[in-house]
This record gives sequence, C-alpha cells and structure tokens, in this order.
Amino acid sequence: MIQRISIIIVALLVLCFSSCETEYTKYGGPSYVMFADTLSVLPVQNNDELFDIAVVATETTDKDRRFGIEVVESQSNAIEHRHYVFEDYNVIIPAGERVGNLRIKGITDNISVDDSLGITVRLLCDKVDEWKMYGTETHVILRKACPLDMGAFTGYAMLTSTYLMNYATSMSRLVKTSIDPEDPTGIIIHDCLYDDFNIKVHFTDNDILNPLVNFEDQVVASTVEAFGTIYGDGNIHIRETAGYTSYYSTCEGFLFMYFNMYVSGMPESSNQVGTFANILQWISDGEAEELIRNGY
Repeated sequence: MIQRISIIIVALLVLCFSSCETEYTKYGGPSYVMFADTLSVLPVQNNDELFDIAVVATETTDKDRRFGIEVVESQSNAIEHRHYVFEDYNVIIPAGERVGNLRIKGITDNISVDDSLGITVRLLCDKVDEWKMYGTETHVILRKACPLDMGAFTGYAMLTSTYLMNYATSMSRLVKTSIDPEDPTGIIIHDCLYDDFNIKVHFTDNDILNPLVNFEDQVVASTVEAFGTIYGDGNIHIRETAGYTSYYSTCEGFLFMYFNMYVSGMPESSNQVGTFANILQWISDGEAEELIRNGY
C-alpha cells in the first residue's frame, strides 16, 4: 500500500453537493493536470507488484489525453532497470475521466533494506495544462519490505538489553522463542531476562511499511532474584511505554522493543525500575550451539 502525502484539494476534483438543493455544481476553473501526490513510498516486495502513481486533471475532456514522463536525474539516486522499471513512459487519462496512472515496479533483488532510493519524475505537459502552484513533479521512494513471516521469529535469538547492562553481569542473553499457541501472530520469549519468566509479544502486519509489536502488562522477574529482597508484590512487571515505538523487521530478522519496568504494590512515587531498550536478533541453531559450547 502506497503511503501518500497529498497536496491536492480534493474538492477541486470531485462533484460537491449544494447545502440547500439536491443539485450539484462542478469545478469551473482552468483545466490543469498534475501528480496527485508530491511523495509516494513504495513497499517493494519479492513479487511483480506494479504500483500506480496517480495523475489527476481538474476537468474532463471528450478524448483521451496522453502525457509523457521523464526522470529528473539530478534529484534521483535510484537507477532505472536496476532498481525499478516503468510499465510505460506515457500516462493516459481516458476520455470523460480525471485520473490516469503511471505504473512502476521495484526490483527487490537489487534493493537492500538499508538503501535510501528515490526517483523524481516529471510530467511532460503543455504549459497551459500546468498548475504552477503544484508543479509537475513527484518524488517516489523505494523501500524494501518483507511480509510478516512468523518462522523468522522462532528459534534461538540473542537478546541485548539496557536492563541487563544495568542489573546483570552481561548485557546479552541467549534466549529461545516459539509461536504463542493463543496468538498465531505472537511469540513467547522463553526465559527472557531471567529463567522461568517468559514474555509474550504480538506482531501487527496490517501496514507492511510500519511493522509494529505490542504486548500486554506481564511479570518479567521477581524482585528477590533481581534485587535480593521482596518489594511490593514481589514481582517486576513490564508495560508499553508511551512515546516509544516497538517494531520488527522480517527482512533483517530482529525485534526492537521498549518497555517500562515497575514493581506493583508500591507507592507510585517509588515503584519505577526504569524504561529499557531491548533488541532480539535471531540466529541459526548452529550459531546457538556454538555459543552454548562456549558457555554462553
């Protein structure tokens, strides 16, 4: 799904109803054409998906309108036929309609997850068709995206945590994860920060460009094991932290999460352990076995 930053006032492109009659009026200004958005972000996956970059007109005509396009090389770093291809170098707005589409496909094999690739495209039209307020260019960003694959988040993982950095002898810990039997898009992180204390995490996959994780409040440790004595109810709890985003990457096989740790049953002013950053990076069974043999 393309994320759009729209600059076009939609009221100029659609029919609007009168406030007191059933009749409607049409836009009656000059006839212009332009890209619907100044920016589009394309989630390039391992498939042949074509993305539509909309070109809109303020008025219809009784015949097809054809417009060429060109890439503004000085404002682009993506390479045609290496990172992307156009289906056609023309955009057609059919007779009686206001919208046509430039179609583009990303080449996923040549795009890395950490690439920052963009294309500026210019619409070639007569000067009388150009609305100078909006211009005739749009910028397209290509981002490699991988759909959620729960298999990528099961097995052995290396947990690195700022909590462990502050309260343990090592900032990293080898853990194992499995699919949550109660949640097909969730995992259980076994023995997460301490033995016998597991954490459940849920993955959201409704927006491939915004892969987030969330979790419910849960117990992650005992105060005796963590601090050597009983505080409050004797347990350290975790909860999501406002203002901090937790997310995952299927392409890279990691999960990054923030959580706030607190002790229940204590006064609000003294129940905070802190807010900590945690990253899990999944590794192969062979890598895990080597770590175990070395006493990790």
